[in-house]
Amino acid sequence: MQRRSTPAILIAGTAIMALTLAGCGAAEPGESAGPSEGGAPVSGGTFRHAVFPEVGSIVPMTATQPVELQIITYAYESLIYTDQEGEELPWLAESWEVGDDGRSVTFEIKDGITFHDGTAFDAAVAAENINFHANPENATILADVLPEGLEASGEGQTLTVTAEASDPFMSVIIGDLMMVGSAGLADASSLETASNGTGLYELTTVAPDRYVFETRDDYTWGPDGLTSETEGLPDGLEVTVVTDTSTRTNLLLSGELNAAAVEGPDQDRIEAGGYEFAGTINPIGQMLFNEREDRPTSDPLVREALVLGFNHEEASEVVSGGRPHELTSWITDAPFTCFNEEAVWERPAADPARAAELLDEAGWTEGPDGMREQDGTPLEIDFLYDATSPSHASAGELVAQDWQELGITTNLVAMDGAAWSEYLYETFDYDTGWIQIGVGSPVTQDLFYGGASPEDGGLNFMGVQDEEYTALADQARASADAEEACGFWEQAEQVVVENFHTFLLTGTIRPTYMNGASFEFTDYLQPVTIRMTE
Repeated sequence: MQRRSTPAILIAGTAIMALTLAGCGAAEPGESAGPSEGGAPVSGGTFRHAVFPEVGSIVPMTATQPVELQIITYAYESLIYTDQEGEELPWLAESWEVGDDGRSVTFEIKDGITFHDGTAFDAAVAAENINFHANPENATILADVLPEGLEASGEGQTLTVTAEASDPFMSVIIGDLMMVGSAGLADASSLETASNGTGLYELTTVAPDRYVFETRDDYTWGPDGLTSETEGLPDGLEVTVVTDTSTRTNLLLSGELNAAAVEGPDQDRIEAGGYEFAGTINPIGQMLFNEREDRPTSDPLVREALVLGFNHEEASEVVSGGRPHELTSWITDAPFTCFNEEAVWERPAADPARAAELLDEAGWTEGPDGMREQDGTPLEIDFLYDATSPSHASAGELVAQDWQELGITTNLVAMDGAAWSEYLYETFDYDTGWIQIGVGSPVTQDLFYGGASPEDGGLNFMGVQDEEYTALADQARASADAEEACGFWEQAEQVVVENFHTFLLTGTIRPTYMNGASFEFTDYLQPVTIRMTE
């Protein structure tokens, strides 16, 4: 058993806890009251969870959106389970050991594990999964995260993973990989309508905006001794897409839902009833920029001007729904690798006068009407925001008003689930907006700031090309241990912020409220922690 330092998950009624730096820059967890202190566990019934926005692909190897990954998390499992306090527990693997040279890790797989199609999970299938992701022809979401020259082999219950170079996070990366049955790897399309993982819950029905799971009766390999006989487990799960916040609130308060994320004014209604929540950091006020050559935001002077050119305090208050939470790190999710309690960068202060000077320097000058143009082309910014978030819309309007004073025309564009994928990964028809990257490791962050573009099968939808950042990322990947690696990733994070590839205005705590059940929330609602309650 290993332990990784992480921030504590926040529970309703508790304060934001002070975090202590430890290890490679992550924070020691604090004590929490637990996800629910009311009601004894009662087995049976259906656990109902409302999610949003719309769900796209639920293929574990390629899905990228948080709502899709939540659906996947219910049915698929990994070698190591990291709980909300940062403790690494055996899951599909009984134990693991990292080689002295940092180029290998060996896992011992538990006996008796099966996939939803009845086939056995052993070291050979685990190796098949790892090699599938390591094969660049498959273009999976982890292709660029895995160490260079990664190879896996399995014999019996012993899985051996090697790489050409040392990687301080190899066991973390491999340990978090979701395992899929061989049939699912061979035919990914089959995973859109039924799951083929090792999870306690099996996806059996996929209908429009509705996903139904049945609880297995042969499950014996859960973390910390969890089996199908554990008291408090539901008979199944039902996940529905409910995009309207007030509707989710009403369904939760009426007892028709056991779990729902609610932000904004409706939180007051829920909290007045004394309902608890499990929460994670939501970088709701993060801005990202399209840096392709045909966009005005390709110019760092324009990006800096946009950041300096609006009232940060007002926008922070509005975008967070009056619940701002200071962001100190580009890491916001479990397992919080290289998380920083104190920011390694300086957040620039709003300065409209300086913003105007920067736009002049960039060649965007005011016309007779006060609006800026360059060679006859007006300065127009396409600003994306989440259509389901009232605070996003209101904060976007505030920013647009301030930019109007600088001579900038802002086109506010509301995004639903499908539109996000289209605009960010296909058409690239945007400049900036309330666009967030919530991940648990700088290795994953690197996919967005240093990886291949979507045109080449990657996730760098912004088109960032920064030689200073790339050099630091290379040094981090080549580091001998986690502490050294986190040091380089901290420098890379500083470059990302101070070179205006992103602006971390503010975050909030994203709460998922509970009614008639308890659960833990790390990066997603963890199915092995669900317990129905009286």
